[in-house]
Amino acid sequence: MNAMFRSLAGINYRIWFAGALISNVGTWMQRTAQDWFVLTELTDNDAAAVGVTMALQFGPALLIGPFAGVIADRMPGRRLLALTQLAQALLALALGLIIVLGIAELWMVYLLALGLGIATAVDAPARQTFVGELVGTADLPNAVALNSASFNTARLIGPAVAGFLTVLVGAGWVILLNVLTFGAMLATLALLRADELHPMSKAARGRGQLRAGIRYVAKRADLVVVFTMVFLVGTFGFNFAIFTATMARVEFGRDAADFGLLSSILAIGSVTGALLSARRERPRLRVIVLAALGFAGSMVVAALMPTFELFGLALIGVGYFALTMITSANAYVQTTTRASIRGRVMALYLTIFMGGTPVGAPLLGLVANELGARWAMGVGALAGLLAAIVAVLWMRSTRNLRIRRHPADDRWWHLAVRYDGDDHEAAQAADPANRFRDLETATTEIAIVEAEARKG
Repeated sequence: MNAMFRSLAGINYRIWFAGALISNVGTWMQRTAQDWFVLTELTDNDAAAVGVTMALQFGPALLIGPFAGVIADRMPGRRLLALTQLAQALLALALGLIIVLGIAELWMVYLLALGLGIATAVDAPARQTFVGELVGTADLPNAVALNSASFNTARLIGPAVAGFLTVLVGAGWVILLNVLTFGAMLATLALLRADELHPMSKAARGRGQLRAGIRYVAKRADLVVVFTMVFLVGTFGFNFAIFTATMARVEFGRDAADFGLLSSILAIGSVTGALLSARRERPRLRVIVLAALGFAGSMVVAALMPTFELFGLALIGVGYFALTMITSANAYVQTTTRASIRGRVMALYLTIFMGGTPVGAPLLGLVANELGARWAMGVGALAGLLAAIVAVLWMRSTRNLRIRRHPADDRWWHLAVRYDGDDHEAAQAADPANRFRDLETATTEIAIVEAEARKG
């Protein structure tokens, strides 16, 4: 099978991929319908209200995300995911019903968004770590990238369908359709072949497990840098619902169908970025840095576009660099973390990534209200630039970063980026025992932490 799709060679991952795709389409339908309903029906184009809704939906990750990682390291993944999917389905049912019955008020949407945020905070680390059980360690980076491709392929379909149906039948019915898609995920979990899973060792109950996860990350300077980058971009850059909704409604005077179309166009770049990430055998730190720079530049370009059509076209670049960065960061964290603690580390990663939304989304909503959506996108661009600067400064001080014109190419813009850790392939080929000495994957630090863990 093509290297880009090698994880699909296993029956379990094929079942998972199909079920997740259906469920993700429904998720994007609900997000689109909910955000548009808050912006246009419950408020008078109030971007800050959309930001508060997003904050409540992602805020619980900041508080309970790390504890969710402990749960993910203890409980069987299939059982935990079945519980979280059922909880999310019931919350979607409640939201859809209050809208269809005409009794929805802003505080009700806020409350249900908070409930969904709690369920999602528990679901996320379990979902991330369960991928490793589906494919094993060797294909994990590829599976992570294909998961992102699935999520963003759904983003191509879901928002466009939701925008059309919201105009046709209303937001409430769109959300009720999402309830049905949770059945696909529950069926997927039931159909997986237990004898072909790659179960990871689960941590026994004990005190200090959360602190152990935090210490593990704190000892890994490379993970601290990646987490910092993800926090900056996740907090101030990945608030696409605010950007696209306010640009569509306020800047260009468009309706829900056009808002959904913008989200789908954004996903064209996202799917492309995810698929190209799937081709890489392992994630590289420099890819994360370059993608952060590309994200900053593409956000500036999109913010300056004078027409709806040009703005939509520019969003393809935004989606590409955003997904390249976040997929590479996700795979980097997973593949350089030992399996027995991966749930806690991924929970901290997701806490950092999603936990900044309660701060960033309302602030960006206020910026959009006071200065306009274009300035809000400028804030997102600045976050991408700062994220790249953080990584470059660290790489210069600890990894001997060197940037020169490529010696085999006369083009002035073709640069060669080198730093300690890039020349690992030859050493691996000569001595497989050296495969964990690559500084880029921070394995010298892993060894220190592993030794410390054994002492404890």
